[in-house]
Amino acid sequence: MKLSVVIPCFNEVNTLPELIRAVRNSPVEDIDMEIILVDDFSTDGTRELIKNSIESQVERVVFHDRNRGKGAALRSGFQVATGDIVVVQDADLEYDPSQYPALMAPILSDKADVVFGSRFMGGGPHRVVYFWHMVGNRFLTLLSNMLTNINLTDMETCYKMFRREVLQSINLVEDRFGFEPEITAKIAHRGYRIYEVGISYYGRTYSEGKKISWRDGFRAIYAILKYNLWAKN
Repeated sequence: MKLSVVIPCFNEVNTLPELIRAVRNSPVEDIDMEIILVDDFSTDGTRELIKNSIESQVERVVFHDRNRGKGAALRSGFQVATGDIVVVQDADLEYDPSQYPALMAPILSDKADVVFGSRFMGGGPHRVVYFWHMVGNRFLTLLSNMLTNINLTDMETCYKMFRREVLQSINLVEDRFGFEPEITAKIAHRGYRIYEVGISYYGRTYSEGKKISWRDGFRAIYAILKYNLWAKN
């Protein structure tokens, strides 16, 4: 069994080395791991850091020649992933790779095809940050659930884990943060078995490098409507 960890990265020079160590030290037993790092045309020294020191620590690096967005970076990573299971890992230390075994459990026991790591269930530690982000996340999840007829608690979570054949069966097109509602709609309408697992969350502030904005929220609403009502394939 092999796990592919796909890490989209944009301007994360301060967190990337620690994140790579955390992924490499994740307590996955009897599982081969490949780390796939996709740099989305970083301009803060991240690309140089990768070329000088990080590249030798991972199995694959993909460099974009322009900034294309998280969704595009994930597609680049998915295309070269060779693992039986694929997980999305942000590079900003908000999500803890030590939780991979919990995410993998429903897949390894052949109960799930896709597992979401929910920030809104479970008893792990959560940093207290932005109230309106929480409200926005819950609203987007509710709207998505209404149109997919599934009962997720955290559609916008980074931690999404898939059987590789699930990803290979879906044509993804969103370039930026619309990836989350797009993939959710497409796996739901295809009837894949979806589980949620409670995770810890170490959210960061904008001064610490958080990038998502209110514009991404409006794009998410559009993507929810588009991929549930107008473009389900």
